[in-house]
Amino acid sequence: MTLDVVSLTPTPDRYRYVFGGAPEPLVRVQPGTVVELTTEDCFGGRVTSTDDLPSRVCDFSRLNPVTGPIHVEGAEPGDTLAVHLVEIAPARDWAVSTTFPHFGALTATHSTAMLHDPLEEVVWVYEVDRERGTCLFRPRRGGPEVELPLDPMHGTVGVAPAGGEAFATITPGAHGGNMDTPEMRAGVTAYFGVNVPGGQLSIGDGHCRQGEGEVCGTAVEAAMRTVVVVDLVTGGGPAWPRLETDDFLMSTGSVRPLEDAYRVSQHDLVTWAAELTGWDTLDAYQLVSQAGLAPAGNVVDTNYTMVAKLAKAYLGREGVVAADGVHDRLRQTAAAYLAQR
Repeated sequence: MTLDVVSLTPTPDRYRYVFGGAPEPLVRVQPGTVVELTTEDCFGGRVTSTDDLPSRVCDFSRLNPVTGPIHVEGAEPGDTLAVHLVEIAPARDWAVSTTFPHFGALTATHSTAMLHDPLEEVVWVYEVDRERGTCLFRPRRGGPEVELPLDPMHGTVGVAPAGGEAFATITPGAHGGNMDTPEMRAGVTAYFGVNVPGGQLSIGDGHCRQGEGEVCGTAVEAAMRTVVVVDLVTGGGPAWPRLETDDFLMSTGSVRPLEDAYRVSQHDLVTWAAELTGWDTLDAYQLVSQAGLAPAGNVVDTNYTMVAKLAKAYLGREGVVAADGVHDRLRQTAAAYLAQR
């Protein structure tokens, strides 16, 4: 198989901090192209030790940089942009996480007013062992160290939003963005509705691992070396980002309050299941109610993200084909790339 492979390693001045706004794309590619890219961590690489408090070393208007936009030729509004994550690998032997005084699920925020004192700003540095596939948690105030398995993912993946809008990269929504779902790992194909010509894909916010909900507000934040394959399905653009693996279909919803994010994701999964199987909507609703999963993405960002997840095995003995079978095709492309590298 002959592959088109493009490398994308932006300098710091080329990182983006918004989705939309009609910037000039960093690269233009044809559908089916393999893109090798690098991403910086959410702090722009400025937090390197436990003494580097983000409030001191970071410009908070330039957090969560993304690599892109990537313009996919032929993508038009209403189409589906498919992004298959081939490989996500930490670029350094360290990663960081923090607590913030006014950010996170268990502290007062600008929109949740409390009388208690703000949380302390604390930095944790994780030792990343890429050969063994682990990251080491060291408590700051005593107690046992814990070795955690690497489970690399991207918290922020998305396209330009509709209507000429521009969203900060910390904000998830119908365009994707900072959904912070651990499901966005290697092996998944993400589907985004195209809103502007070329789709304008951007990727960032690599995590060595993250618990569901990202409860303290940060994951094990890391720079990444990532490989994706981008492709295009004419028409069928989903209202909200969808994910497909070999075994599962997933829908996302990113709004506030959290129960509405849950409803959006469940609604999309129910209607998707009905569309793929030919079931009546209420039959699909019943099946998802009994067999579905609901992992949280984030419960800390400007919008919250929920994921609705259903095993493909429950969608009929003959199986289902989503998005014209692009997931299986991109898996083959990924396998060919890895074999030739």
